Amino acid sequence: MSIEDGIAVITLDRPDKLNAFTTTMENELIEAFDATDANDAVRAVILTGAGRAFCAGADLSSGAETFSEWSAESNGNGANGDDSRRDGVDLRRDGGGRVVLRMFDSLKPIIAAINGPAVGVGITMTLAADFRLAADDARMGFVFNRRGLVPESCSSWLLPKLVPLQRALDWIYSGRIFTAAEAFSAGLVYRLHSREDLLGEATALAHSLTRDTAPVSVALSRQMVWRMLGVEHPMVAHRVESIGINARGAQADVREGIAAFLEKREAVFPDRCSDAMPDLFSSHLPRPRW
Repeated sequence: MSIEDGIAVITLDRPDKLNAFTTTMENELIEAFDATDANDAVRAVILTGAGRAFCAGADLSSGAETFSEWSAESNGNGANGDDSRRDGVDLRRDGGGRVVLRMFDSLKPIIAAINGPAVGVGITMTLAADFRLAADDARMGFVFNRRGLVPESCSSWLLPKLVPLQRALDWIYSGRIFTAAEAFSAGLVYRLHSREDLLGEATALAHSLTRDTAPVSVALSRQMVWRMLGVEHPMVAHRVESIGINARGAQADVREGIAAFLEKREAVFPDRCSDAMPDLFSSHLPRPRW
């Protein structure tokens, strides 16, 4: 991971294996998002791949036994005090799902810069990003059904919220590979760029999102929008937003933001995510047991 001018770049770095996903990568990604959340100097995060691919999916070097050899203890089984068992057998948590759930909780906006092929977990992990930019020659695929598997990385929840249901079902049922242009047309991808320009455009977008905004407000807004996707009534949003307006209204950022507007100058927001994040959710959105 590198950090420059407030933007962290997390790079999947197994270019000789097309950045195929492993348990090591899973754990390192979670640690990287822990680090970006803990660092007040980081305002946004870009996730990209080294070499010519973004991520070619799960590492299948173990062949046909890749998924039958999973160890239940190897990646957080029983985390948060929960048991993961079926018919008395410990189950290994889906690794892509653990990464996506960590991304879901991120305090910083996330931009996926899809620089090349992104299939399987290589595309599903990006669904928890706020924006997906893609190289115009990238190709993608939810290939699970073609491997005898099922969708993972919380994609059965996320994908139908990002694209029309019939498009999501087409991609999932068929497992076909599709172009970045099709992904853009369906709304999965926010913008297309040449491969050479992709990272620069992602960085420019990250700065545009954070340059003039309060870090705590961005963090809260991100969590509000993502968490409201699954609630049963707009009243839940109304309650959370009311808590947010009251809590933020008493903090220094709002006084600075209004003063800067009236004085026609740029705001310098003093509050930081590390020590000024009000709790908007605990009384209305209890954290689910996995």
